[in-house]
Amino acid sequence: MINVGIIGGAGYTAGELIRILVNHPEANLKWIHSNSNAGQPVTAVHSGLIGDTDLSFTDAYDFDNIDVMFMCSGHGASTKFMNENAVPESLRIVDLSQDFRDETNGFIYGLPEINAKLTKGAQRVANPGCFATAIQLAILPAVTAGCIDGEIHVTAVTGSTGAGVKPTSKTHFSWRTDNLSTYKEFEHQHLLEIGRTVSKHTPLDKTAPAINFVPVRGDFARGIFASVYFDTDFSAEQLTELYKSFYSDAKFTHVVDFDLDLKQVVNTNKALISITKHGRKAHVVSVIDNLLKGASGQAVQNMNLMFDLDQTCGLRLKATGF
Repeated sequence: MINVGIIGGAGYTAGELIRILVNHPEANLKWIHSNSNAGQPVTAVHSGLIGDTDLSFTDAYDFDNIDVMFMCSGHGASTKFMNENAVPESLRIVDLSQDFRDETNGFIYGLPEINAKLTKGAQRVANPGCFATAIQLAILPAVTAGCIDGEIHVTAVTGSTGAGVKPTSKTHFSWRTDNLSTYKEFEHQHLLEIGRTVSKHTPLDKTAPAINFVPVRGDFARGIFASVYFDTDFSAEQLTELYKSFYSDAKFTHVVDFDLDLKQVVNTNKALISITKHGRKAHVVSVIDNLLKGASGQAVQNMNLMFDLDQTCGLRLKATGF
């Protein structure tokens, strides 16, 4: 069994992570850290886990009784934690913040569709961002083939859980319901990790395409719907063959020939991709659950790789449908 500890256990991603791990056949949750909730039952915060776990939050952590630690705190907190604690070199870590996605401090960028071989046996993995996951899966086959002419244009809509558990003026129900708005247009933080990956995978005789990204706050709780288009001389058939070949070994990413919607992936670790062609413009749609394939599900997928388990172990989650 893999003994697991969680830092930052009160947020949405931690709740999803616990939900997966308590049902994972090879995982044993030893402790869940939360300073603000120490002593409370985990179910006092994550009430959907009633009957699934008897653990309580703790403000202590024991590195010696775990094999892997998930860090689910906010951005910047992981760096602070690593600087302030003598974390053993032998302890495996999956970080869900953006702090180490530049692969500093010994971390591997954990997008399994491109880095599964590097992640196998790795000590430290930086889990990709939710928007970054959806967008990269939509563009990487075309980037790698060097078939994109000019810039990439992305509009992606995310659910309210993407903003975290703490309410703000732009995330509470009465503002968000029956509403849409854009934010961080052309400067979202996930563009940094997307840009690094795109640069690495652009053929040497090509220039990495610029990415224009407009994020949208959606009127729903979870999921990301990414609509991407770019110019290319590849036909729809060539693109479809390219994408299917690129993801032929991917366990959760599937290229389909029908229109996509969020209910096909919500509550699963799947990414679905569809491709159509309109003149010279290729339109690629990518859908994921932001809390699962965009966060906690992918984090467990990376843990499975780190411990040489099947990537799907504990992650055969079913879509809710209607």
